[in-house]
Amino acid sequence: MTLDSLHAAQWITVGPRTRRRRSALRGLALAAALAFAAAGCATNPVTGKSDFVMLSESQEIEMGREADPEIRREFGVYDDPALSAYVQRVGAELAAKSHRTDLVYRFTVLDSPDVNAFALPGGYIYITRGLLAYLNSEAELAAVLGHEIGHVTARHSVRQISAAQAAGVGYTIGAIFLPELRTQSAQQLFDVLGTSLIRGYGRSHELEADRLGAEYLARTAYDPDAMIEVIAVLKNQELAETQIASAEGREPRVYHGLFATHPSNDQRLQEVVGEARKYAVAERRVGVDAYLQRIDGMLFGDSPSQGIRRGNRFYHEGLDLTLTFAEGWRLENFPNRLEASSPDNQARMWVFVEDRNRRISPAEFIRDRIGLRSLAAGRELDVGGLEAYTGIGRVNTPFGRRDSRVTVVYYHDKAYIFLGTTRSGPIGAYDRDFLSAAQSFAPLAESDRRYARGLRLGVVTAEPGDNIAGLIARSVQVNYPEMQLRLINDLYPRGEPRAGQKLKIIQ
Repeated sequence: MTLDSLHAAQWITVGPRTRRRRSALRGLALAAALAFAAAGCATNPVTGKSDFVMLSESQEIEMGREADPEIRREFGVYDDPALSAYVQRVGAELAAKSHRTDLVYRFTVLDSPDVNAFALPGGYIYITRGLLAYLNSEAELAAVLGHEIGHVTARHSVRQISAAQAAGVGYTIGAIFLPELRTQSAQQLFDVLGTSLIRGYGRSHELEADRLGAEYLARTAYDPDAMIEVIAVLKNQELAETQIASAEGREPRVYHGLFATHPSNDQRLQEVVGEARKYAVAERRVGVDAYLQRIDGMLFGDSPSQGIRRGNRFYHEGLDLTLTFAEGWRLENFPNRLEASSPDNQARMWVFVEDRNRRISPAEFIRDRIGLRSLAAGRELDVGGLEAYTGIGRVNTPFGRRDSRVTVVYYHDKAYIFLGTTRSGPIGAYDRDFLSAAQSFAPLAESDRRYARGLRLGVVTAEPGDNIAGLIARSVQVNYPEMQLRLINDLYPRGEPRAGQKLKIIQ
């Protein structure tokens, strides 16, 4: 949840399908529309064969250039110049051995805890720090970047868009790559490319990207088998995340579909990676120590700029606040809202923040700004001396038009809107939890500030006799601690550390 939030009144009264539009993305739509007039055949840079495409290379590059600032604004760029330079160097070495060396490739680390990497047309490639946390060597990093370079060099997005348009699928602006952002302003990017970035490009294109990535690895003196290794690591992450998401009643956050397309032991994957071994050198780069040194101290999990979740608590240093939800409630943090779900997934709360622009009461704010003119059982609420008002209103929610507990709390020049409702049935069974969450609103105490600064990875060396239980004891407690430590250290599901092995802990 950031200072720049979606207008809550629009979300509540119009419904969850209403979204923001950005000028940069409108430019993408214009570029795409102009491209259709230039449809024709072009030589594929990888195969040398003719492909039917609807974008020239200049238009392809323009699409990436237009989208890049929007991606950076939406997710933020991770503020670590040394790590950014490292990722750029590794990526640039691979790109220099690719089939499109004339492009200027830009590799950006996004400040997101989600596990993802993707490429926009024209050489704009992104990797999240959430994905970096699960990698364990420079070769694995190179494998991810090489795979994304492969999508660019083979012009997969351009070919996908062209094929879809030719088939009459239509061309609209749509979703991009992180599951929770399918319902946010990132939906302004085009549907066809967005689907590819979320779910992958299909088996043939994903295998081609693997083949190309493995070739670029080998030509850059990395072991091409790192492509198989990184898929195994992230397949484990996907399996664990899918299991957790199912238990928590939410969408899994996994890399954009590559691993659903083929597991690491897939015969065709083994074959296409095997083809790259003819380019391999005797002394192959792995770079475990170099990689772990670069991510030592990297943020893990939530970013302080978005707010930090710790169990059922939420801390935000920029907004100077903390919230406590009922025991067992699960929190999800999005750029424009905070969501909390009951243990049985039958109730949900949303928290929004808006600027206060007029000196009106919280009751008037609900009526005039949110547009709820009929509020039952309305009353002022005691929230630690802050102005607040609450009542029951019938509003649009993701569960449909429902009776909902609506509360507004004023703090400084902001209005915090709490909305709580149920999937079905009356809200009475959960109303105490809805009210207690709003009433828990408080400025950050000095003792809270250390939690608001987030968690970081630390790198340690395993001593003889060390095990996962010992790593857990040395780490800050997070949800599913054993699973998390096994996953980030490639010890999932039952591995144990070796003496002398470099390991990540959560601090």
